[in-house]
Amino acid sequence: MDEIWQWGAVKTAAAIRNKDISAKDAVDAALSRMEKMNGRVNAVTVDLSKEARNAANEADAIQATSIATGPLHGVPITIKENVDQVGYSTPNGIPDLDKIIATEDSPVVSNLQKAGAIIIGRTNTPEFSYRWFTDNPLRGKTLNPWNHGVTPGGSSGGASSSVALGIGAMGHGNDLGGSLRYPAYACGVATIRPSMGRVPAYNPTGAEERPPMVQLMSVQGPIAREVRDVRLSLEAMIQHDPRDPWHTAAPLNGSRLETPIKVALTKTPAGIPCHPTVSKAVDEAGRLLAAAGYEVELIDPPLVAEIAEAWRSLLMTDTQVMSETSMRTMGSEDFIRVLDGYLAASNARDLDGQTRAFADRTRLLRAWSVFMEEYPLIVAPVSQTPPFPQDADQQGNDRIREMLDEQSMLYAINLLGLPAAAVPTGIADGIPTGVQIIGRRFREDTCLDAAQVIENTVGVLTHQLWARE
Repeated sequence: MDEIWQWGAVKTAAAIRNKDISAKDAVDAALSRMEKMNGRVNAVTVDLSKEARNAANEADAIQATSIATGPLHGVPITIKENVDQVGYSTPNGIPDLDKIIATEDSPVVSNLQKAGAIIIGRTNTPEFSYRWFTDNPLRGKTLNPWNHGVTPGGSSGGASSSVALGIGAMGHGNDLGGSLRYPAYACGVATIRPSMGRVPAYNPTGAEERPPMVQLMSVQGPIAREVRDVRLSLEAMIQHDPRDPWHTAAPLNGSRLETPIKVALTKTPAGIPCHPTVSKAVDEAGRLLAAAGYEVELIDPPLVAEIAEAWRSLLMTDTQVMSETSMRTMGSEDFIRVLDGYLAASNARDLDGQTRAFADRTRLLRAWSVFMEEYPLIVAPVSQTPPFPQDADQQGNDRIREMLDEQSMLYAINLLGLPAAAVPTGIADGIPTGVQIIGRRFREDTCLDAAQVIENTVGVLTHQLWARE
């Protein structure tokens, strides 16, 4: 089988550019796939079929002229429902926010459309994008296409589930505590959590600026079935937008690293042993990189438990000051249980404590900067355990604390502001496995290069999912 909906962004864009297919062909294939499969998982919550078909016709009209086209010209994609898109609400899983309609696009939407991408739908997210499960009272629950009993990840669970099923060539998502990497891990697809400042971000509908730690730790990025599609989509996303003063216009491809590139392999990053299937995935990734000429060493990076604790305390203090009141007013009982669990597991601070904790963040960043001078890449678990059973965070504060410990390496990277790719390594017990590959700041290219090495052997995992149909 080699149907158009199965193609990635690179192949689809090339076929349209070479006039082997039209943009209409690509969009029609994606929409047909969405009509057939989305009802099984509830990943796409806003169907933009009509608008997408009109955009495809416009794209084909442009293609027939001598006007230059963008790198994603005619490629069907999805956008997560927590960023602004003209004419649509940005509810973020909250019924009360569904009334506010965006009158201008967020930078990531604008950049993708400038690159020629065609938005076929908007994807689901948990309330306030604050869970590793994708469910909310406005849109309902998103399921994992591999196994409906486990989470598709959160908060970009709608993006990962739709991409895995072939609904669009790429799905947009974002990552404050693993919300790109964890859904990619759970659904057997690839992603990159870009460096802080790499992709411009801003929601014009926001009533006020985001809390400080959200500004420093949340990033926008792509989820796709193939690593090369992640790279192409990232290139489109990073274009300058003056509305984000944190944006840094750094080149995507940096200088060549000295070879052999040293890789730190970690299976106990916060002192917590991995589940056997996760340990096996990390070992397999290390073996594949070593076979490709990387110098791989089993060694834990520094201070991961401290970094994870700092993420919890800094973020949840910000949340108490700027967000908790509205969250408790608008959130469901399920969400408030999770919020209470996060707060119970975090050392929320007073002004003196928050100031000192923020200052101490530099010490943590420095330790990693020194470590990565010798080890430019780190291969680590996305999660210490396989994807959680659905709604595992509804089991009380003790379970939430366990989950936070098991995800320490996932959200520690957000505090550090570093890039990290997630790539599948295989299947265990019918569920995808994978790793994250962490790089130096603004060296997404090195993370993706290593991820490509792994994919070259493992293959595109979603082909096995489609073979089940």
